[in-house]
Amino acid sequence: MSDKPDQDDDELNPKKRGLGRGLGALFEDEEGVYPMADADGPTPGVRRVVVGVDQLQPGIYQPRKYIDKKSIAELAESIAIHGVLQPLIVRAVENVTGAGDMYEIVAGERRWRAAQEAQLHEVPVILMDLGNEAALEIALIENLQREDLNILEEAQGYQLLMEEFELTQERAALKVGKSRSHVANSVRLLNLPDSVKTMIKQGKLTAGHARALVNADNPEELAQSIIDQGMSVRDIEKVAGARSKTKKTKNKTSKDIDTLALEDEMSNVLGMRVTIDVKGSGVGSLKINFKSLDQLDEVLHRLSHYPGKKQAL
Repeated sequence: MSDKPDQDDDELNPKKRGLGRGLGALFEDEEGVYPMADADGPTPGVRRVVVGVDQLQPGIYQPRKYIDKKSIAELAESIAIHGVLQPLIVRAVENVTGAGDMYEIVAGERRWRAAQEAQLHEVPVILMDLGNEAALEIALIENLQREDLNILEEAQGYQLLMEEFELTQERAALKVGKSRSHVANSVRLLNLPDSVKTMIKQGKLTAGHARALVNADNPEELAQSIIDQGMSVRDIEKVAGARSKTKKTKNKTSKDIDTLALEDEMSNVLGMRVTIDVKGSGVGSLKINFKSLDQLDEVLHRLSHYPGKKQAL
């Protein structure tokens, strides 16, 4: 049974949010669409030039950690026939070798690698004056627009953006055109065990599977069950829900009969669910669950007018 994509509404159309006209023009989906970044005239800090492939180096903020060799070979075949029709986005870097101008690739590393495989000596680039934060932002957007990142690479990109430049989840989401909840849920995936992350990278688990595993008591065990039994996301949610219910039942039945009776009595008196947890030696806690501020006011009123309370003189 297949599951519906678990995307936020504002992410169903990857070009719907986040990119202005200028940036959006740089990230066309198909190789072969030449971007018109300066269609309305020269853009300050932006130049189109042609540079040697040996003048380029991978970007320090490249979010993609794995580049498929087969896809590079296929792209190289296209480039050998048509050339690199969509320029790379680059920024200048300090040259320590004295061998001429050097540029860091902000977006387009696949095209650069494929161009080398196709034995091209030069490629078109859009040279932009970018700081580190803008370079990471554009690198993330470029990959997200093309849906080239796996979910862990995407999460690591968000995490780096927030840590490197001290951004909140909301600010990071705004910069890359995603919802705050999407960024938050993505970053949570980084808390999964390494073995589960490996399964995700290998394509054995989907994004939906990974998100469902975040809240599991034993994600490694459940992840293996997903692979062995071909479980869907819905199946995982049912299993996780059943385990959570069983856990609550065990916690409840572990209480002695006197504690359970006292919980029921207090719940009936207050009209609210009361939970008593005794940890031993008479130490514990009492929890009153209220459903509205009116119920809370009622509890406070009863406590403040308790008959045994000493009246102020």
